[in-house]
Amino acid sequence: MKLGFIGLGKMGSAMTHRLLNHGHDIVTYDVDSDAIDRAIEKGAAGSESYTDLVHQLESEDRKIIWLMVPAGEIVDETLEEVAPLLGEGDIIVDGGNSNFNDTIERAKELATGGVEYVDAGTSGGLYGEEIGYCQMIGGKKEVVEYLNPLFQALNIEEGYAHMGDVGSGHYVKMVHNAIEYGMMQSMAEGFELLANGPFEDVDLKRVTHVWNNGSIIRSYLMELAETAFHNQGNLDHIEDHVNDSGEGRWAVETAIDHAIPFTVNTHAVYARFRSRQEASFGAKTLAALRNEFGGHALKTDKEQH
Repeated sequence: MKLGFIGLGKMGSAMTHRLLNHGHDIVTYDVDSDAIDRAIEKGAAGSESYTDLVHQLESEDRKIIWLMVPAGEIVDETLEEVAPLLGEGDIIVDGGNSNFNDTIERAKELATGGVEYVDAGTSGGLYGEEIGYCQMIGGKKEVVEYLNPLFQALNIEEGYAHMGDVGSGHYVKMVHNAIEYGMMQSMAEGFELLANGPFEDVDLKRVTHVWNNGSIIRSYLMELAETAFHNQGNLDHIEDHVNDSGEGRWAVETAIDHAIPFTVNTHAVYARFRSRQEASFGAKTLAALRNEFGGHALKTDKEQH
């Protein structure tokens, strides 16, 4: 198949390479011209603008545009420019981590011009290019089936499926990432207990290697932990600052809206917020309260340093 691909960051570039390796024709665009040049070196065609990109797809029965750009305003801005260039039956795929509510509204707007919208939540990280991705897909059944050769090329066998109507792909991916937050937080707390517990100098790389062989908690994330401890040692040089890309927050908000208990994953989101504070006023308040009701000692800034 021939398609236009917008967004050549780490994931976008890797996905275009995988599609090219499976015989698909790709016309690329990115705000970074160097990223386009790198794609051309891999066998893709480049474009100078959205108009140029769509023009190179004119011979296709249905133009396909794949977006791999950050969630939020950038998606809307891109759609505002690209959608008017498309016609009845053409398809836009959002492979990023958009909020499923936004996806539903975008699909309604695009439908007024006859453009189909498909959401393909993508998991697999940096290793997806080599071993294949996992995708959760929302949209009309007919449109998803039309795109099946692309999904087959991108994903591990049985690693993708049509989840339902537009928005369902991003919804399932949101829940997927919330679970990921919880799993990662559980692992982080466990490794902290190992690193700062009663036994000094526990070899965390050795621990993860053992856990990855026969343990109940062996997993891809544990394999990544083993790699991290191998490459980064005891992590002394890494700051304890953890960002979040939105999906965890959206999942917590959705759980609240539907009165669904979501304690572990909610804690994981708040733990990331805590990691960005240089000093926690809340923790200071707790210390002061303990001192007031129980006479528990306070550690001053002077003592901390």
